Amino acid sequence: MLSENDYLAMDALAMAQGLERGDFSRVELNERAIARAEQCNPALNAINLPLYEQGLERAGTLDEAPEPSGALAGVPFLLKDLSDLKEFHTSYGSELFRDYVARSSSPGVQLYEAAGLTILGKTNTPEFGLTLTTEPVATGPTRNPWHTDYSTGGSSGGAAAAVAAGIVPVAQASDGGGSIRIPASCCGLFGLKPSRGLTQAGTVLSENWSGMAVEHVVSRTVRDSAAFLDLITLPVDQNLFARPESPASFLAALDTPCPRLRIGIQDTHPTGEALDGECVEAVQAAAAHCESLGHVVEPFDHPLNYEALNSVMGQLVCVHTWRSIVRGLRYYKIELDEAPLERSTRFMAGRGAEIPAVDYLAARDLLRVAEKQMAKAHEQVDVIVSPVLAKTPAKLGWLDMNGEDQREYVRRFREYSGFTAVYNGTGQPSMSMPLHRTAEGLPVGVMFTAAWGGDLLLLQLAKQLEAAAPWPQIAP
Repeated sequence: MLSENDYLAMDALAMAQGLERGDFSRVELNERAIARAEQCNPALNAINLPLYEQGLERAGTLDEAPEPSGALAGVPFLLKDLSDLKEFHTSYGSELFRDYVARSSSPGVQLYEAAGLTILGKTNTPEFGLTLTTEPVATGPTRNPWHTDYSTGGSSGGAAAAVAAGIVPVAQASDGGGSIRIPASCCGLFGLKPSRGLTQAGTVLSENWSGMAVEHVVSRTVRDSAAFLDLITLPVDQNLFARPESPASFLAALDTPCPRLRIGIQDTHPTGEALDGECVEAVQAAAAHCESLGHVVEPFDHPLNYEALNSVMGQLVCVHTWRSIVRGLRYYKIELDEAPLERSTRFMAGRGAEIPAVDYLAARDLLRVAEKQMAKAHEQVDVIVSPVLAKTPAKLGWLDMNGEDQREYVRRFREYSGFTAVYNGTGQPSMSMPLHRTAEGLPVGVMFTAAWGGDLLLLQLAKQLEAAAPWPQIAP
């Protein structure tokens, strides 16, 4: 019988190997995942739509199949509640879509289904994935497994909490401004935002936030991240954007040694905000680890105007938020002021409805300019190391999308963030690594960013750092 300790000790690839050897059945494996979910989820609120019966039925079918398709067939998995699963509810973290049932599965979900993963539910997300913490009015806050008074980050906060708590080894995530890297940082996980064009978050441009949003996972190990990137890397003819060159298998290519890198260090806030000392300490310690591995670390003068780029990206997000909400308004035949939305979402949607097409196009043009600036900058350095967030994980309630004082919300948002979103604009790969802990035991991630197409380079560096500075796998 599979024990809880044995279950918690395995990443997704170890689970797949155990299934292949016949150490346990797929039903046993998923029963253990469900038991862990029932133990942890009441305190965490990571899963907002349990699909345990359906998952066990799927696991049983796979056990009975002569040769289950997919190397990860039967491994327990969770979807983010911004993705559609055919015939099941998607809330997008909002009361507006309280009755919505998906007619088809999202493109990324179809790839996970084809790989044979056992989908056990959907994870909590802020309304439409629009903020840095996961505390939606519709489904309630998700709590950090390392300290339940604190935020998991957002928008993949439910996913990160579930993985950090040991419910599943890997969970679906997406990143339109930091939504993989920020929860990974807050919950002590590995989180890679892939290059634009390598994966997709939808089938049309609007579903990708003009190319700013990409899909991947949060995981406890680097090799799981590489394995899942293999699952969702798309052929050239199936993506909306130029696709960077990539290896036949990211997982197999992890065995290739990481080359000696030039690493630029960014340890001040790009817009002049104060940085928590713990965040600076985390970056400097990470830089020292890199030097000990033989890499060259040097100061880096960032070429981007963060305030200008964040401003135009904000315009694009508002337009795409408005477009998403229009679906609900038309379905329920209501106006924006009647819709059950959080205050920040309503403001963003209203602003998006008023942005002229010429401004929208100009904003997209500025993203292309920023891409070129960063391509030039990476002629001098291979990788940039920086904080993920300007502060250690926030307490729940500190960043309130539905608060009455929205000016204070915006001020705190800017004070807390600053580093992640620009790389969604430029399309570069960027990862958070859990290399630091506060005195209270809260994780603090460090961000590494490469040139567009440098996903393998980041994974190779991550594998080195994982061996040199291993991190706790499961929250107590």
